[in-house]
Amino acid sequence: MKEISAKEVQQVLEQGQALNLIDVREVDEVEAGHIPGIIHIPLGLLEFRMHELDKNKSYVMICRSGGRSGRATQILESNGFDVSNMVGGMLAWEGEVQ
Repeated sequence: MKEISAKEVQQVLEQGQALNLIDVREVDEVEAGHIPGIIHIPLGLLEFRMHELDKNKSYVMICRSGGRSGRATQILESNGFDVSNMVGGMLAWEGEVQ
């Protein structure tokens, strides 16, 4: 499983590069604060909404601490997606939140 640190994600975004960030937390968690520009797909709905994603793009999975996003990364990886897990999740995030 590929991993990326919260700091690396922040640096890429601050350089003005686009990342496809998927937040797999629940609705109330995302509403409490999330990285601007995320795609929100709760983990429980990921398998049902996978068809919305593009296998030609890379994705970074995000959750609170890295556990749920790790499971999401495995699910998407096993279905042929290019995906990385943001280690430490939002607990490790020091950048902007909405």
